[in-house]
Amino acid sequence: MTAPAVHFWRLLKWGRILARHGALRGIERNPNTPPAVRRIVRIARFGARVPKQPAYADAFQAIGPAAIKLGQTLATRPDIVGEEAARDLLRLQDTLPPVPYAVICEAMKASFGKPLETMFASIDEVPIGAASIAQVHAAITTDGRKVAIKVIRPGVEAEFLSAIDTYEWAAAQIEQMGGEIARLRPRLTIETFKRWTLRELDLRREAASASELLDAMQAEPDFTVPTIDWARTTGRVLTLEWVDGIKLSNRAALIEAGHDLPALSQKLVKAFLRQAIAEGFFHADMHQGNLFALADGRIAAIDFGIMGRIDRRARVWLAEILYGLITGDYRRVAEIHFEAGYVPAHHNVAEFATALRAVGEPVRGVPVKDMSVGTMLDSLFNITRDFDMQTQPHLLLLQKTMVMVEGVATSLDPDVNLWEVGAPFIGEWIRTELGPEAAIADRLVEDLRTFARLPQLIRNIERAYPNPGGAPPAPPLREIEVVRVGGGWRYAAVAVASAGISAAAILLATG
Repeated sequence: MTAPAVHFWRLLKWGRILARHGALRGIERNPNTPPAVRRIVRIARFGARVPKQPAYADAFQAIGPAAIKLGQTLATRPDIVGEEAARDLLRLQDTLPPVPYAVICEAMKASFGKPLETMFASIDEVPIGAASIAQVHAAITTDGRKVAIKVIRPGVEAEFLSAIDTYEWAAAQIEQMGGEIARLRPRLTIETFKRWTLRELDLRREAASASELLDAMQAEPDFTVPTIDWARTTGRVLTLEWVDGIKLSNRAALIEAGHDLPALSQKLVKAFLRQAIAEGFFHADMHQGNLFALADGRIAAIDFGIMGRIDRRARVWLAEILYGLITGDYRRVAEIHFEAGYVPAHHNVAEFATALRAVGEPVRGVPVKDMSVGTMLDSLFNITRDFDMQTQPHLLLLQKTMVMVEGVATSLDPDVNLWEVGAPFIGEWIRTELGPEAAIADRLVEDLRTFARLPQLIRNIERAYPNPGGAPPAPPLREIEVVRVGGGWRYAAVAVASAGISAAAILLATG
């Protein structure tokens, strides 16, 4: 177990870096910051030259790979770090100088346990991408297929685990201080970050996520996922089909290739809605660098380290909330929040509906280019504070992804209206999932499952009440209240007295 002094030293060292980039100013000035945290911040920035304009993303990049990933997580939490910091943290591109190929080559050999020549005809020594956890190389397999090889950077696990240990310790310290910071549940935020990171450190998990998303998106022909080469994949090396397309970030190349940008924008929005609402399993890192336009007009995604999952009940609530905002039925949206338990029951439904109207009406029917997503999110988080709503991690990840998808869609078509694109899909899904036919089908399935459990239920009853095998059952005995007398010597006295009374009764009876 790491000593508290070690945690404090790490936090102080990271705090100095944050202070030099002006990234602690918001924490120090926030009235909700606990006094003890404010004092630590002042110690961290003592003597540092603080710039006028904070550079949050630059600060996290200067700290290291684990901080980059933490910064990406905090970009989904403007309620904790503030809207300005969250917007700046979206700049984190997760890029680092590459590890020399000789080191990567040895790591691949150790992971596969056999010579690389038996699996790959050639591997490009110059990486096509280097991130905080892994880097990617192009290669040709022995059977002539072009693939991408993703390799975990050597030594990265130890660095991440030690950093996460300190993050968890710090979150526990500030959460027990109570107040507004406790409502924001920082420990839960770090736990979510930990799960993301541990998943990314096991490339077999990423491969499984890609394979699952590929299966789930069969109904969306305009969105595809590269297939996994399982024979060339381990926990530290991931081999997948090469994606031959143009990054959605390269607008000029997309236009030159003749792509219909508004159509690409709508395909992306529909693909995201199908993932989040219809399937409940979505790619949670859909920035421009992870999305490609293929020659046939389809969109392909890569990098499946961060995936989101929502159960069916939450998806129904989400679909009804989005549809209510689209159609202006704020009363129903408010009721859903209360039914889901997101808003405590002591609040008033009508008041919450009015607060939602104040957020929804200004953005209804407005093109994304004329909409301030930051202002809208800030308003939503003010509502959560006013109505004592606790953080919902799965919805925060979804919200972050929605903002990301919105940004990519807007870069392709500034006039895109996400509400209009999403309304038909969401409305149809609600009718399919919540209509009378769906209710009847759900009831039939539930009844059939209950009927199928009857034989096992009978067997359980027989085990609980077994037949003694022909011996007559013992007659029921009358319940007699047991008298409890205090101390052990009193129990002995009662036993002796009882024995004496019994002996006297026998002597009298035999007279």
